[in-house]
Amino acid sequence: MTTTAKRKGARRVRPEKAAQLAEIQDKVAAAKYLFLADYTGLTSGRTSDLRGRLRKIGARMQVVPNRLFRESVKVAGPDLGAFLKGSTAMVLGTGDVTECAKLLVQFHKEFKMPVLKAGAFEGRILSAADVQTISALPSKQVMRAIAVGTMAAPMSGLVGVLQQKLASIVYLLKAAQEKKGQSAAA
Repeated sequence: MTTTAKRKGARRVRPEKAAQLAEIQDKVAAAKYLFLADYTGLTSGRTSDLRGRLRKIGARMQVVPNRLFRESVKVAGPDLGAFLKGSTAMVLGTGDVTECAKLLVQFHKEFKMPVLKAGAFEGRILSAADVQTISALPSKQVMRAIAVGTMAAPMSGLVGVLQQKLASIVYLLKAAQEKKGQSAAA
């Protein structure tokens, strides 16, 4: 087989690249959300710091070659090929997407890097502006607390009204008792 025929035929992937490809596919498939960022200029110390912060919220950052990422999401995954230019790190996780977006935006404000390129959440492709918007949302815990507070407000109002009615009955009985006591004394 000639060299030209090899190039035109099916692309053979080396075993170590196939393993990396499968690993990326598994991580993307298991992730609830995915962000792509340009990590150019990020020192190893700051990278370690960012990875440590991400680990605390259930997320991971991995530097991926653009070609391998593009190949890994061809089968199943978000079509983020348009954003694969320059150095790319993928940040993915299964926790709260707002926490991760907040962390990335805050880290960028502190150090001016990494630069968010795009993301994917629940099958929808997100621009960098969308990720900024998500970072402004309250976390899942805060949203739950707001919902519970909203549902509990009418119940606490009802409890207050019932307590007032009970207190007025007690005052009425006490006044009746005092009146009987004054009648018996006179």
